[in-house]
Amino acid sequence: MSRDKLQPPGREATYDVGYGKPPKATRFKAGQSGNPRGRPKGSHNKRPALHEERLKDIILDEAYRDIHVRDGDRMVTVPMAQAIIRALAVNAAKGQHRAQRLFAEILATTERQRRALHDDWLDTAITYKVEWDRELARRDRLGIEGPEPLPHPDHVKIDLNAGTARIVGPATREELAELQEWKERKATFEEELVWLEAEADSTDDDAVRQIIINDITKTKEVLAIIERALSQAQ
Repeated sequence: MSRDKLQPPGREATYDVGYGKPPKATRFKAGQSGNPRGRPKGSHNKRPALHEERLKDIILDEAYRDIHVRDGDRMVTVPMAQAIIRALAVNAAKGQHRAQRLFAEILATTERQRRALHDDWLDTAITYKVEWDRELARRDRLGIEGPEPLPHPDHVKIDLNAGTARIVGPATREELAELQEWKERKATFEEELVWLEAEADSTDDDAVRQIIINDITKTKEVLAIIERALSQAQ
């Protein structure tokens, strides 16, 4: 509470200048901002919301910020995290025991986590394929119709010898729609190719025939591109 509010009723303050009461000549006029330029951007320093993890964002921003480091006789640009791991590996290679121990721990942890993710993915893929194969077989046996699974179990390719699983067909409705669109485009170009070849055979004008042959060549090139795309998607 300020000092002037402690004054008895009906008595004015006996001082004009003091803490929080600058001289009248230097006071801001009513309605005039004391900082006409406003706060600098980002100066509010608000606390993060409950769902925010601002410190993690800062750490990640710094970890993947590009910096320039020397690599032999030249300067290269790498993320900060890569530069730190590289420096750690170099020190470990030079025989620094602490760096060797730390690098070995990081490497072992990384490989263990990658292996766990790989095993989880392989187990998920196998379970998905087996369960959907059973369901589709049950539908066929009972004459039941239902929506096709995405991805289709036939498109889940599992190599138990190599310990790998991959999807070779559409895995989402968007990818399925895109695949169908490419199939329709292929059919359209195939029809156009048949028509162009018939036109080339029927014309007696060499100049016109050459134009049609050029169109045939371009159409075949487009079809080859579509077929490659479809072979990769199916």
